[in-house]
Amino acid sequence: MSIPEPNLMHPKMGRRGALQAGGIGLLGLGMNHVQSLRAADVTTYRGQQTAKSVIYIFLSGGLGQHDSFDMKPETPENIRGEFQPIATRTPGLEICEHLPLLAQRSHLWSICRSLTHPTNDHTAGHMMMLTGKTALPPGFDPNGPKRTDWPSIAAVASAVTKSRNNLPPAAVLPERLIHTTRRVLPGQFAGQLGSRREPWFIDAAPYDANCYGAYPGYAFDHQDRAGVFQANRKFQIPDLTLPAELSFDRFDKRRDLLQSIEQQRQDLDQAAGTESFDRSRQKAISLLTDPKVKRILDVSLERPETLDRYGRHSFGWSLLMARNLIEAGVNLVQVNLGNNETWDTHGEAFPHLKQNLFPPTDQSLSALLDDLHDRGMLNDTLIVMAGEFGRTPKVSHLPQHYKLPGRDHWGAVQTVFFAGGGTQGGRVVGSSDKIGAYPASDPQKPENLAATIYTALGLPDTAAWYDDVNRPTHIFESSPITGLF
Repeated sequence: MSIPEPNLMHPKMGRRGALQAGGIGLLGLGMNHVQSLRAADVTTYRGQQTAKSVIYIFLSGGLGQHDSFDMKPETPENIRGEFQPIATRTPGLEICEHLPLLAQRSHLWSICRSLTHPTNDHTAGHMMMLTGKTALPPGFDPNGPKRTDWPSIAAVASAVTKSRNNLPPAAVLPERLIHTTRRVLPGQFAGQLGSRREPWFIDAAPYDANCYGAYPGYAFDHQDRAGVFQANRKFQIPDLTLPAELSFDRFDKRRDLLQSIEQQRQDLDQAAGTESFDRSRQKAISLLTDPKVKRILDVSLERPETLDRYGRHSFGWSLLMARNLIEAGVNLVQVNLGNNETWDTHGEAFPHLKQNLFPPTDQSLSALLDDLHDRGMLNDTLIVMAGEFGRTPKVSHLPQHYKLPGRDHWGAVQTVFFAGGGTQGGRVVGSSDKIGAYPASDPQKPENLAATIYTALGLPDTAAWYDDVNRPTHIFESSPITGLF
């Protein structure tokens, strides 16, 4: 049964709520997350869109095309790998035997088997696939994000689409992508757009460098190292209130901060207008105090049968939270299914895909498709699933690190999954060559992927984003992947 969209009206505000809003920037939720202090200008657009919302599922580490959606059963074993293809509901379309639920729902999704870019490097690949730009930004630094980086697709959506129901236009969950060395990966942030255009980062997963996959039930360590890995990660509901440890002395300092903000309000009024400022601040307060917002994020309150269907693990909880957010009015939600390198299967690839990665992905993604379809939301919601690259055509083995073989990085071709948003189910766009190494037909680039997402959000091909000094940058750098529609 369809659940009505929550009515996120402004709550009444007491002194504590006012102080919470005054300190909102220090708590990790800036005013940029709800609306710019200045009124929306002509760059904000919601025209004749294909979809209302987008869920961009990102598989950090890189999914092997041979082992999932572009199998090569006629090739030698060192290319085809250990898995067998199975028939889907679509005649002639086969996928991996360990994705049986998705196989049954192929009438709801399509794939592009020919997306390509020139890097085999994790960090550069993240930059390309999260921003939709093949060329690296000036001064690109693989050691961390920079102000000169391209803005992520999520940041662009945050900047140029209107918020609905007082919620931010774009969100990223359940965690930021961080390398095992604690290096924050570039490509996720607003970069040249400016920090006030950052998407809303919903941190529901505390960082753990040694835990991969859909914890707790499917958590694993790539190298199966004894004594290193412990499945102790927890999926937590983000707290939009002041931290419990905030003392009254520090609370008073927040009150002083609020007074300082009030002192600056006259200057802000000149630039933004009093009405715009009040509306923006009230929206910030609603995020902190409205119980309906917490209800959207607290997936533990869902019906037991819903939790069982999505899966009681981080993949299921993340996609369920994404469903709640788009239903409530968020335009784009990026879901990181697994922290950095979760899908980086250099070794132990086949047992880990079979036992730890494909089962929760198959379950949770199938549940999302069914849920959106049953609620009448699938045609209005574009689902995209990709990683930073594919995997090598030949199976390889690094015995110094792994007991069993896997596949290495491969940017030359990967398969991207699409569903909803006006796309036609059961389609295959493009193809790879006979060993799955390079595009054989209809090659697509990150720019085509980004254009597909932006088109689904209703942006015209003339749309631009503006940096902090009001310089425009054209959003579309190529055409959408038209074969999907």
